Amino acid sequence: MRTATLGPAERAAALAAMAERELDVLVVGGGVVGAGTALDAVTRGLSTGIVEARDWASGTSSRSSKLIHGGLRYLEMLDFALVREALKERGLLLERLAPHLVKPVPFLYPLQHRGWERLYAGSGVALYDAMSVSSGHGRGLSVHRHLSRKGALRVAPCLRGDALTGALQYYDAQMDDARFVLTLVRTAASYGALAAARARVTGFLREGERVVGARVQDVETGGEYVIRAKQIVNATGVWTDDTQALIGERGQFHVRASKGIHLVVPKDRIHSTTGLILRTEKSVLFVIPWGRHWIIGTTDTDWDLDKAHPAASSADIDYLLEHVNTVLATPLSRDDVQGVYAGLRPLLAGESDATSKLSREHTVAHPVPGLVVVAGGKYTTYRVMAKDAVDEAVHGLDQRVAPCVTEDTPLLGAEGYRALWNARARIAARTGLHVVRVEHLLNRYGSLAEEVLALVAEDPSLGEPLAAADDYLRAEVVYAASHEGARHLDDVLTRRTRVSIETFDRGTRSAREAAGLMAPVLGWDAGQIAREVEHYEKRVEAERESQRQPDDLTADAARLGAPDIVPI
Repeated sequence: MRTATLGPAERAAALAAMAERELDVLVVGGGVVGAGTALDAVTRGLSTGIVEARDWASGTSSRSSKLIHGGLRYLEMLDFALVREALKERGLLLERLAPHLVKPVPFLYPLQHRGWERLYAGSGVALYDAMSVSSGHGRGLSVHRHLSRKGALRVAPCLRGDALTGALQYYDAQMDDARFVLTLVRTAASYGALAAARARVTGFLREGERVVGARVQDVETGGEYVIRAKQIVNATGVWTDDTQALIGERGQFHVRASKGIHLVVPKDRIHSTTGLILRTEKSVLFVIPWGRHWIIGTTDTDWDLDKAHPAASSADIDYLLEHVNTVLATPLSRDDVQGVYAGLRPLLAGESDATSKLSREHTVAHPVPGLVVVAGGKYTTYRVMAKDAVDEAVHGLDQRVAPCVTEDTPLLGAEGYRALWNARARIAARTGLHVVRVEHLLNRYGSLAEEVLALVAEDPSLGEPLAAADDYLRAEVVYAASHEGARHLDDVLTRRTRVSIETFDRGTRSAREAAGLMAPVLGWDAGQIAREVEHYEKRVEAERESQRQPDDLTADAARLGAPDIVPI
């Protein structure tokens, strides 16, 4: 396997190499589906490249509920196939593919009616567990259990006594969505895929009807590249229609954006040992354990404004607080909210009744020779979407291609993770770090944590935490720039770490320290450091201002007050 490092030199080399020879597959889009597609293609022996217009996972794939789940509510819709597929993928990720990144998480479902509701909801959760076990990959999670009201209040004292008659507790799984995507990209690179973020497709090359390549602009330097490929996979999520427009072809389906927002509050504001799942008039509401915090979400509203920076309005925040407070003994207020983030779900909206029903399913199309489009779906089933996209691309290749092997291909950091976890006390003694710090690193990097620890060994000051964001070591900022493809301060504080949503200052107090750590790796001078910090502060203020606005239109206008940064 080749290096999995995504540093500045590797990025430049990847862009140059993509332009040197025709690839078998070029993937456009660096979210979870695009990254999964690159890994699927390269592990079948295909020469593969992947480009992303902004940062890895900068769109939908860093702004989800951070759950790997079967979708319990889809059972109620009788969508058994989707649930079964997702539960199998959940099991694979927990047991084999990414045990360092995907972890079990308990949820409590409060019951509000006696008798019939326990029977109805209990039957659904029992079926959920049974489908998980029958998939062959669900034995690692505890099965559900029934709780009385007293038992429910014992595990979740935060609940109002009059808000439930009893409860069900079941298990799903969670991950850091942005880190998961980054690990997919690095794994693909380790098998030989060429990967470059901040490389925007500005047009497609055509020979007659056939798409034979793409024109790509290096957003960092302004350079232009012509990348030829036998097959191109459009995996751009909510930007699918925009990407399709570059070839001037009418798509077979359209992708509609649905906005979902989440709130982040400190752990001590909700006294519970378990997550919560609450029914609302429109959908369900999750309260999800997240380290020293809780994530509360989500909403589901149409969005047809700026796709790059969807904005949460004051009305969105009030909606979530109002609904979660219906069951909390001590209500939350705006002052309890540390972070807010908004993301867009790519929902399929076809021109016929048949395709409009696909919403959370996915579809793959070959609208013109040489171009495959994959869209829709949900995070948990990214691997199935990637397999289907590559299967479709293979039809257009004049060669025999091996079948998909990603079901048996662990992600980087998985191999050796459990052995290192068992040795975490010894690692702590060797490095001088507290065992809790070692556990933090192992659950973010798996066995690649040794690379972060090597930085600390070279410079012990990197073993200290960020002054204003104690959960993260200074070494993690350096590693993000040197190994994980971070090009800007925003990449580090928003996606490589979660400082931007886990601190009340939204990361502004950490900005200068983090920029100073990144500077030597990325060759920044004092002027660029100042620009990075200023841009980050303006972004945070624009987001805060958008969250004070009453509706989507005014929130969107406020958020667009902070432009994207481009190096000078």
